[in-house]
Amino acid sequence: MITLTTTPLHLHYGVKIHDLQLADIDLHNGYPEVRSKFEEESVLYFPDQQIDDTTHLRVCSFFGPREDRSASNSSPDPLVSTLSNVNDDGGVYGTNESQVLSLRSNMHWHTDSTFMPIPALTNMLIARVVPASGTATQFVSTRIAWREMPDALKARARGCAFRHHYAHSRQKTDREFAQSKTFWQWEAQTWKSIWTNPVNQQEALYIASHVFDVVGMEQHSGHALVEELLDWCTQDRFIYEHQWQPGDVLLWDERATLHRGIPWNYDEPRTLTSVCVSATTADGLDEIRVHDAVSDATYSLPPFDSSTKPADRRSGSVS
Repeated sequence: MITLTTTPLHLHYGVKIHDLQLADIDLHNGYPEVRSKFEEESVLYFPDQQIDDTTHLRVCSFFGPREDRSASNSSPDPLVSTLSNVNDDGGVYGTNESQVLSLRSNMHWHTDSTFMPIPALTNMLIARVVPASGTATQFVSTRIAWREMPDALKARARGCAFRHHYAHSRQKTDREFAQSKTFWQWEAQTWKSIWTNPVNQQEALYIASHVFDVVGMEQHSGHALVEELLDWCTQDRFIYEHQWQPGDVLLWDERATLHRGIPWNYDEPRTLTSVCVSATTADGLDEIRVHDAVSDATYSLPPFDSSTKPADRRSGSVS
C-alpha cells in the first residue's frame, strides 16, 4: 500500500498526484490507491511521466478493457490513438484537412464514446509534443454541476434519456466532414441522463455534444433542454483548464466529467496519445442502459444552418 501526495486542481474536484511514476505501479501496488482517487476526484493529473506506449496500455488495462473501434472499420484500430496535426513529412496539416477537423471537433464539450454501444469509463491522455505557444484542455465535473443545479432544472433532466450519434457532434464543426463513413459506423445510442457511481453512489449528469434528441420530447424542446443543461454545467466556476507540458498524463472519469480541447496555433506541431477504456457492469454500465423499444432511433444531419460556426476560441467562444 502506498500513500499518495496530492494537491487540488479545482476547488471541488480533481487532484495533481506528486512523486508517482505510473510505470512503477501494478494491479496490486499503486493501482488501488489511484483507482480510489479516480472514483473520488474524477480528474487525475500526473506530471513528468516516463511512459511509453506499452506502459500506457498496461496501466489502462488495470481499469478495464481497451476500447476497440475496429469492428465496424475496414482498417485495424491502433492500440494507442495519436491525436496530432503532424503529417507524415514532419510538417503540419492545414486547418481544414480532416486530421485537424477531427481535432477541432473535440473542441465541443463532450464525454468520450457515448455514441458507441459501450461507452468509455476513462481516457488516459499523454502529452508528447507541446506547441511553444501552449495548448490546453478544459474539464468540468458533471457531478458537481448536478449537485449544484437548481431543483427545477434538475427535475426536468432526471428521468430523461438522451440519444447520441457521432456525426451530430462532427457536423457542428463541418457538415461535409461529418458525412465521412467514420462517423456512421454505429447506430444512435440511448443512455439515461444520470450515471450513478456504484462505489460512492454519487450522481452525475451524463451528457455530451453527441446528444441529438431527448426521448419523448418534441425536437425543439429537447434541443433547448440539452443546451440549457450544457450551459449550466460549463459555467466558468466549474472549469479546470489544464495547460499541457511534455510528459503530462491526465486520466479522467468519463461518467462524471465533460472535456474539450482548446484551439492553439495550428502552425505549431502538437501530439497527444490516448487510450480509452470501456465501461463495464462493475462501473454502472447496466444501470444507464435503455432497453425498451423507445430507445430505437435513427439519425440524419439537421438542415444546413449558415449561422453555425466551428468551435475555435481564437474567433470567439467555443460552443
